[in-house]
Amino acid sequence: MSYNTGKKESSPVSPLKKRRASWSELWVNHHQLLSSSPLDLAAKFQSLTPPISKSKTLLPDFTLLLPDLILIRVIEKIPKSQRKNLSLVCKRWFKLHGRLVRSLKVSDWEFLSSGRLISRFPNLDTVDLVSGCLISPPNSGILVNHRIVSFTVGVGSYQSWSFFEENLLSVDIVERGLKALAGGCFNLRKLVVTNTSELGLLNVAEECSRLQELELHKCSDSVLLGIGAFENLQILRLVGNVDGLYNSLVSDIGLMILAQGCKRLVKLELVGCEGGFDGIKEIGECCQMLEELTVCDHKMESGWLGGLRYCENLKTLKLVSCKKIDNDPDECLSCCCPALERLHLEKCQLRDKNTVKALFKMCEAAREIVFQDCWGLDNDIFSLAMAFGRVKLLYLEGCSLLTTSGLESVILHWHELEHLKVVSCKNIKDSEVSPSLSALFSALVELQWRPDTRSHLSSSLTGTGIGGKGGKFFKKT
Repeated sequence: MSYNTGKKESSPVSPLKKRRASWSELWVNHHQLLSSSPLDLAAKFQSLTPPISKSKTLLPDFTLLLPDLILIRVIEKIPKSQRKNLSLVCKRWFKLHGRLVRSLKVSDWEFLSSGRLISRFPNLDTVDLVSGCLISPPNSGILVNHRIVSFTVGVGSYQSWSFFEENLLSVDIVERGLKALAGGCFNLRKLVVTNTSELGLLNVAEECSRLQELELHKCSDSVLLGIGAFENLQILRLVGNVDGLYNSLVSDIGLMILAQGCKRLVKLELVGCEGGFDGIKEIGECCQMLEELTVCDHKMESGWLGGLRYCENLKTLKLVSCKKIDNDPDECLSCCCPALERLHLEKCQLRDKNTVKALFKMCEAAREIVFQDCWGLDNDIFSLAMAFGRVKLLYLEGCSLLTTSGLESVILHWHELEHLKVVSCKNIKDSEVSPSLSALFSALVELQWRPDTRSHLSSSLTGTGIGGKGGKFFKKT
């Protein structure tokens, strides 16, 4: 006889028959996962993975549940140096990574002309085409560095100083490339290009109305005819003649064209440009918003310095790598820039006393003075700096001819001095600091005093046994 007790026999349930989380449940709860950090997000996704048999190795891709905008926000949390690896995960991540790239330096012109650059990086706002404008041999292993540009060459190919100019892309090819770039990068804000033309600039200006910064290498007067089409241009860098790379002319005519077309300019840098008083005067009168002017390795005519007095709102003047500042500075002795606040001199020849005197007179209202690796800055030349009456910051670096007494004779007259930085000036000695100079140091807001690196190193190594003579350690046996 058999009977039923009313209890069902319990039997082990296979893990494969357990109820798995449905896709709808995961979709409903995905917003809770998005509020976590990327590491917590990965851990929660792993905890939600349903158990599978050992024979199955593929897991569902939970990132498919995320919209592109949410996934981009997650990828943005990852450091930029590691984002490139994410583009190798799948095609979707490859495209999303391209949408995050904002700045690009192009070294292969074919990548631009073929349209792959636009499809790969649709949201670019900064593009540098200088290296791409140079025809370099494939698999070239020699890198040539210049302060203006870097490029690669093959073995035996760089045999003359005209190599760069001879291997530049033609103007027509650059024009077509700029047209393709402008047709896809409507949000472009900065462009760096070499060997372009007026038509090339007009193509960019027509499509990229938001462009604010432009850098033109191998620029000439004729190229600047298209500069006025950029309505929002604020920062401009013109590179004309560069010794050892290429020759190009930017004269007073080009500077006048620039002044008439770029009246909203805030920063201007002239590298290897010619011109003179008339060009600088026109810039000062037309570009009323100009606040910073940089002149590098100029070929200016005599008397150009006098044109600075027409730059009424100029706040910063930088002179870099100028062999001669001005050959005829006499007209500058009776004028100045009233709004000037900063004077920066870097790698300039300061041996001509009359030129330096005229420059200091022009910039007598400056409150921040920088001398960096300038030749000829001795006690006699530096004494002319007493023309500055309201200096708050003085920075000296690499001025090997200036002595402690020469420095003291000037800065003791600057009663408003608050910041002093002296670096690598070997003739300024700690032992020569007078009590009055020491009292001045104690009243400063900021003092960076490293004039003699060798003596500073010796004092720091005292008692360590390092820096002794070799005979102490290597005795003959």
